[in-house]
Amino acid sequence: MSNLSLFQELEELLRPHSQYTSEDGVMLKNSIVEAALQLRPDLLKLILTNEKLKTNFFTEVEGMLVFDKVRFQKFVMNKRFLPDSYTSFKNKIGLTTDEGDFLAESREVVLSWPYKDCVLEGGQTKEDAKRNEVFWNEILAPDEINRLTEPKALTNFKKFNADGEHNVESISKADNLIIKGNNLLALHSLKKTYAGQVKLIYIDPPYNTGSDSFMYNDSFNHSTWLTFMRNRLEIAKQLLRTDGAIFVHIDHHELGYVNILMNDVFGIENKVQVISVKTASPAGFKTVNPGPIDVTEYILFYTKNKPSFNFVKSFVPVPYNSNYNLFLEKTEDTKDWKFIPIKEKVISNAGFKSEKEAKQKYGELWNSISKVMIEDFAYQNADRVVSIRDPHKPTEKVKELMRESRSLDYPIVFERENSSPMYLYKGGSLAFYSNKMQTIDGKQEVTELLTDFWNHISWAGIGNEGGVKLKNGKKPEKLIKQIIELATNENDIILDYHLGSGTTAAVAHKMGRLFIGIEQMDYGDNDSLIRLKNVINGDSTGISKAVNWQGGGSFVYCELAKANQEFADKILTSENKDELSSIWKQMQETGFLSWKVNPKAINENAEDFASLSVEDTQKFLLEALDKNLLYIPYSEIDNQEFGISEEDKQLNAKFYGKA
Repeated sequence: MSNLSLFQELEELLRPHSQYTSEDGVMLKNSIVEAALQLRPDLLKLILTNEKLKTNFFTEVEGMLVFDKVRFQKFVMNKRFLPDSYTSFKNKIGLTTDEGDFLAESREVVLSWPYKDCVLEGGQTKEDAKRNEVFWNEILAPDEINRLTEPKALTNFKKFNADGEHNVESISKADNLIIKGNNLLALHSLKKTYAGQVKLIYIDPPYNTGSDSFMYNDSFNHSTWLTFMRNRLEIAKQLLRTDGAIFVHIDHHELGYVNILMNDVFGIENKVQVISVKTASPAGFKTVNPGPIDVTEYILFYTKNKPSFNFVKSFVPVPYNSNYNLFLEKTEDTKDWKFIPIKEKVISNAGFKSEKEAKQKYGELWNSISKVMIEDFAYQNADRVVSIRDPHKPTEKVKELMRESRSLDYPIVFERENSSPMYLYKGGSLAFYSNKMQTIDGKQEVTELLTDFWNHISWAGIGNEGGVKLKNGKKPEKLIKQIIELATNENDIILDYHLGSGTTAAVAHKMGRLFIGIEQMDYGDNDSLIRLKNVINGDSTGISKAVNWQGGGSFVYCELAKANQEFADKILTSENKDELSSIWKQMQETGFLSWKVNPKAINENAEDFASLSVEDTQKFLLEALDKNLLYIPYSEIDNQEFGISEEDKQLNAKFYGKA
């Protein structure tokens, strides 16, 4: 019995079943493997109907048939089962893995997803460049990785301040920093200098929905997306201070997966909260009976070491609380205290004898006017505005005094050691509005403790914040401000390695924190570089008024020095075979090819190479590149063929602490 005939047997068996076959008749390998790993009864019953398949994949143990799902998985994933033209070409030229298996299926893992112990390099250069993960978000197995994550050489240094752009003469950890390039490799490059130095990491990564502005994830599945996230989170953790924290912004599509991943990387004991953030109002949706409207996103909040973490500021401003509805006319003797409803006090202060008289003058407007007047009066007289409430965990003595106070027209004073007196009145305890007041952004505000549901930050009108726009990817400056206030102090270092339009860096700069931002995509006029230049020049949007931002400061911009990445960028932007053929010729002359590439075999199969589609040619050329040399390793900065300038060599030495 040949393997080939067994492949044909399986194909013929499964083809009539839609769950294993696409509409155009192509077998769905992944669906078949997933069903096998889940021991789906329908698949097992089908296999048992074929004697050849039954013999190969079932073993009899004491009268019972046991399905060998591992062997079946390897069999289905073998390239000889339904090979496409591109796979056939790779087989001919030898660009394949040992024994013809996929790297992803040749690695044992601890958690139950493929690729976990491999590296998903990933990459993107333009926001609108839709890219198929199969040829760029490439899986690199551990035995293929040697220099990929080594520190990389930096180049194209520039310094920006209010006077414009300047050459960089020196660089240190006191500088704000923007790095352009692949964020996985940039994070590894930061490790030597910044390990254990970062106080806060905030990231707003690709949501894996296929519709957000980060289009390079439009074909991620859960396992590859999790690998993409894990590779970066593991190195990010090393950059955090012991008392540091990380906030990961995500929506519901991957929330459950990220939660488990964060537990694994940071430890469930270091989980603080999953914060729900209201991002929109259902009033803006016009669809008739659409079902529950999606208006919520989530922020996973973890620390590096929870016992070492301290909250810096965990309260937020809130509207006037109408429960505080009594005005207290104080005297020295509490028995002479009088309590007047705030509404009556406001009416009297406005010169009216009654609310009826006020309504006669203002009509329907009176309700709005009185609401504003009452709130303003409460703010101005907070130490004499009170409510009556039940005290927290009252002692028996307090309960006794509360009962006694019900029949009295004045409060009973209960003196307490090491605390202010408690005033018991009408069966409850007086709560003073002034106790809810805090100074926020230079002014007194009514506050309450922050919860895990944030519905007080408006997302309306954020489109022009910072003078840049980023459709579907922008977050309000107030949101980032609240996170920064919660976990950092001035001069702490904040890192965002999915920087996007630069909100995190902009807010950090305005708030007197140091920042490191990493971004690979080009946003043109909406780039973080543009935004931060606006910030330095006195940007007045976002939180600027709240923090009295007047401009100033500086930041250093640099890029990971490209090697094979130059070819990758050209490959991805090429649109025809002639351009790609020219790139292939250049790659053979000056590029760094994978050890798996056999140029002689390719030349011998030139006809097959010429027949590949543009997309398949792109896939091949990218796979032919040595991923360890996408960017220039710092260890090879003196290699003349890379052409790094003496000025850049000196700056690299200072950055990596070699000078």
